[in-house]
Amino acid sequence: MEYVLLILIGFTAGTIGSLVGLGGGVIIVPALLFLGATAFLPEISPQVAVGTSLVVIIFNGLSSTLSYMKHKTVDYKSGLLFFLGSGPGAIIGAWVNNLLNVAHFSLYFGMFLVFSSFLFMLQGRSANERKRKNLKLIRTYITNEGETITYGYHPVPAILISFIVGFFGGLFGIGGGSLMVPAMILLFFFPPHVAVATTMFIICLSSLVSSFTHIMLGNVQWMFTLALIPGVWFGAKTGAWINQRLKSKTIVMILRIVLILLGIRLIYQGIA
Repeated sequence: MEYVLLILIGFTAGTIGSLVGLGGGVIIVPALLFLGATAFLPEISPQVAVGTSLVVIIFNGLSSTLSYMKHKTVDYKSGLLFFLGSGPGAIIGAWVNNLLNVAHFSLYFGMFLVFSSFLFMLQGRSANERKRKNLKLIRTYITNEGETITYGYHPVPAILISFIVGFFGGLFGIGGGSLMVPAMILLFFFPPHVAVATTMFIICLSSLVSSFTHIMLGNVQWMFTLALIPGVWFGAKTGAWINQRLKSKTIVMILRIVLILLGIRLIYQGIA
């Protein structure tokens, strides 16, 4: 019964993670901690929840990337550049994770999710306001409607921001997408669909690096991992399929609700 539950958790995490570019850890980590505390699953530590989540997210990122490749929405050159920062950040975050206890972990994780939800609320700026910003534009993307969108970034700020994102991804086991997606859209003006697809590519690489650190530290529950992977794999494909059919505003609204609810739940758990 517990493995059926884990498959369902994996499918939900994969679908939501791929849909909005989060990687799925925002579902997997709280679910493992909550169900472990209620005896539905064997209890595990936050470190093991994070380590297990990061290994699973590798497959979420890979499945999503393969799906988004068909729609040609993955910006590989930008993804590899951002990974130069997120890779080292993910390793450091994975090591820092071992210094947190349960209460502090839940409190910080919850605050992080609520903060991320506010970042997404800033996406309401108009396209005209974005065009007034003086940035080096180096990429173009043609939408399904035939509109050509130009976007770009400066390499140094991009690498620094991705380092911070990778750090939080390794620290909380979430892949870092809840910061990377709004950063791409708000700071570098990526089209939402390209931001999500490219973030899933980065998450796959970053999770591979940070999960190796957690494996070396013994922070992976392998039976949970094997049960979660099939659900995440097919959930990621489902999320990518839905992503191509929903309006950006709908996706952002779903994301806000998910982040706020999970954040409030974890903050309460951390201070109770």
